[in-house]
Amino acid sequence: MNAITPPDHAATVAALKEEVLHRLTFTICKDAATASPRDWFVATALAARDRVVESWLASTKRNYSEDRRRVYYLSLEFLIGRLLIDTLTNLGLTAAMRDALAELGVDLEKRRDVEPDAALGNGGLGRLAACFMDSMATLEIAACGYGIRYDHGLFRQTIKDGWQHEYPEDWLSFGNPWEFPRPEITYDIGFGGHVETTRLPDGAAAHVWRPGETIVAVAYDTPVVGWHGKHVNTLRLWSARALDPLRLDAFNQGDHVGALTEQVRAEAISKILYPSDATPAGQELRLRQEYFFVSASLQDLIRRHMKQTGDITKLAEKTAIQLNDTHPAIGVAELMRLLVDVHGVEWKEAWKITQATFAYTNHTLLPEALETWPVWLMEKLLPRHMQIIYLINAMHLDGLREKGVADSGVLSSVSLIDEHNGRHVRMGHLAFLGSHKVNGVSALHSELVKETVFKDFHRLYPDRIVNKTNGVTFRRWLLEANPPLSRLLAETIGTSVFDDATLLNKLEAFADDPDFQSRFAAAKRENKERLAVKIFESVGVRVDPDALFDAQIKRIHEYKRQLLNVLEAVALYLDIKSQPSRDFVPRVKIFAGKAAASYHQAKLIIKLANDVASIVNADAATRDLLKIVFLPNYNVSLAEVIIPAADLSEQISTAGMEASGTGNMKFALNGALTIGTLDGANVEIQEHVGDDNIFIFGLTAQQVAESRARGIDARETIAASPRLAEALQAVASGMFSPDDPHRYAQLVDTLTYYDHFLITKDFDSYCNTQRKVDARWRDQKAWRRSAILNTARVAWFSSDRTIREYAEEIWKVEV
Repeated sequence: MNAITPPDHAATVAALKEEVLHRLTFTICKDAATASPRDWFVATALAARDRVVESWLASTKRNYSEDRRRVYYLSLEFLIGRLLIDTLTNLGLTAAMRDALAELGVDLEKRRDVEPDAALGNGGLGRLAACFMDSMATLEIAACGYGIRYDHGLFRQTIKDGWQHEYPEDWLSFGNPWEFPRPEITYDIGFGGHVETTRLPDGAAAHVWRPGETIVAVAYDTPVVGWHGKHVNTLRLWSARALDPLRLDAFNQGDHVGALTEQVRAEAISKILYPSDATPAGQELRLRQEYFFVSASLQDLIRRHMKQTGDITKLAEKTAIQLNDTHPAIGVAELMRLLVDVHGVEWKEAWKITQATFAYTNHTLLPEALETWPVWLMEKLLPRHMQIIYLINAMHLDGLREKGVADSGVLSSVSLIDEHNGRHVRMGHLAFLGSHKVNGVSALHSELVKETVFKDFHRLYPDRIVNKTNGVTFRRWLLEANPPLSRLLAETIGTSVFDDATLLNKLEAFADDPDFQSRFAAAKRENKERLAVKIFESVGVRVDPDALFDAQIKRIHEYKRQLLNVLEAVALYLDIKSQPSRDFVPRVKIFAGKAAASYHQAKLIIKLANDVASIVNADAATRDLLKIVFLPNYNVSLAEVIIPAADLSEQISTAGMEASGTGNMKFALNGALTIGTLDGANVEIQEHVGDDNIFIFGLTAQQVAESRARGIDARETIAASPRLAEALQAVASGMFSPDDPHRYAQLVDTLTYYDHFLITKDFDSYCNTQRKVDARWRDQKAWRRSAILNTARVAWFSSDRTIREYAEEIWKVEV
């Protein structure tokens, strides 16, 4: 499916064929007879990239010539996935490239599979950043994304005997055809050392930071192509290098390993995403990562600003910086350092510029995810920044006292320094205070931000917190991930729907049309057949495409409650075995997601899911009515196979704990019905698709808070639910772990006595709602109608809409 076709298809095919062969010959030094599959992929990618460059250069030139206000998006993650089909789709060249390669005896789809996923993120945070970059380019906003060029990303997940094992991602092993190294663009990044205080001629104090260690940040640029290729922005990623990569004196003295110590220490910064912070060394590396990319990015954007205006005091007039979560929050102190220490701006004016420039997106209400850093570590690594933070805090608290805020509890809660359990710098507080706007990412989440983590801040600054509900790039999740549905949409309501997602509402007129329902179901089945092949290739389990495909794909975390899903599967399995004459709906439960390497409980849940799957899938008594699969190494490419094939979308987090979710939007767009709690963007999805086209269960956020206040001992709840008690007993007794009968005893004990995520409270409601899902599935006409209405009514969740709101209300740029 290709929504836009060049005016002369034959001429474009001929030109692309020539360009691919040219790249194959003169860049890769191969001919068609000896080229490997990867050679063909690289040649195709480079030919596509060449088509981007002219528009990229023109976009950059236009940004300067029109003196445009620029947006900089700082994020520790950019989960951009594969770029070959994405670039061709946005250029309108997919069909032409497919035909050009076919004439050369090459299959474009097979070349697509050769490309590794860019290992630049982990989950929703990184995928959101990628969607936003796409929409900023599509809306022709002058924007640049900044992050880290990880050599190995998070980790490659394998499942051995049901356990997660982590291995380095090797996505850069053979190079990256999409990036442009910029060895001429480097910045020195300092760590440690000391601060000297001197006096200026007017008597004012000046501070000079003398770092004890300096690391070099080197730029790598990737073009981000907007829809129709009219505008191209830049994703600039930083790689760490040692100032002196080899101590030649040590090497010549025989210390061949020691001679490389500085290089290894420096390059560790850009090796992996989210190094474990379970040790002091891990904590230090994380802070080094965050400061490294933030400092390089701020130095770079100031250089660009000075080139454009020559006046540092106009930074806020020409620049908007968005902090994606607390990871780049150190940027507030770094910008103050650059303005005051480097550019000589007076403190009060520098603070005014800083607040007017920054905005901060909060993504979580979890205390452990709102970063804090020990003061001792900040003083060791960033001594000047610690001084600046102290001064920001003192002036902030003094200002509140002057306004009559005398409550010591309030002052303590809004202080940048947490004095409890060891002194820590609260990075969320720093981001809030240093920004002119703070946004949540769904209506419910934004209200909870006001009521919980920033409750006192909100009372003091009532206009600062706003809502910007997340969105997803429809074009990728339809045109690239779901060609069958895209073809049907184009034939039914026209290709203009890919230009304007709001046109999806035209599908409502076809929701009850039997012929359209059949064609919609046929598109879904085509995707389910593709996923069934993928499942067999990945885990060796055969599944029936006519069964209900029930998917929960996301980071493994206790609050996302994969355990609730597994326990319901256990209860269903026990029902199937004990009630052989009952009419059960055939169901395939699909899990995917990574657990943090140091998160034992999450890894145990993965093991449980796989143990349950092993027993259930091998039991002839289930008569294939229930299959369970855990697909390893979840990434964007795997999501692009699962999401179009899913019938049911599991969004079952404990209410009040999921900020938004974006997988829920992708599933609904692709015609899956949601089963979920009233959490995150589920609330708004329900409002848009209608109560009859979504399955809501469980406690509300308010009820969760009230229930926790009464206590989280679950013994009474379990005793009142025979199905839950039976399922827990089966798990605890070793039914699913005969090799180690006590493997899950502690997990069940924890759930019994300390059910913080209220799995037991929501279990019966969840099971009962799953039976409502079964009833709807049996009425295929009603199911198809609801699925069509989900696709038709979720246009509001386009990232184009979200970015338009950011642009108009936060960044103040024209779109």
